[in-house]
Amino acid sequence: MKLSARNLLAGKVVEIDKGEVMAKVKLKLADGQTISALISVEAVEDLDLEVGEEATAIIKATEVMIGK
Repeated sequence: MKLSARNLLAGKVVEIDKGEVMAKVKLKLADGQTISALISVEAVEDLDLEVGEEATAIIKATEVMIGK
């Protein structure tokens, strides 16, 4: 995956809290900090995100996206 965003934070998925439409995904970064993003449940399913796997928080402007 190639992106123009340069603010990439690699981490491990430690929590996925799914609602009806949106899900909160928490990543634990290498330095122990956590970052959360609200993404659609559809995006979680499309990315096949699961707790315990590696993912990247991609920060562009005022949004945080999760990429895998």
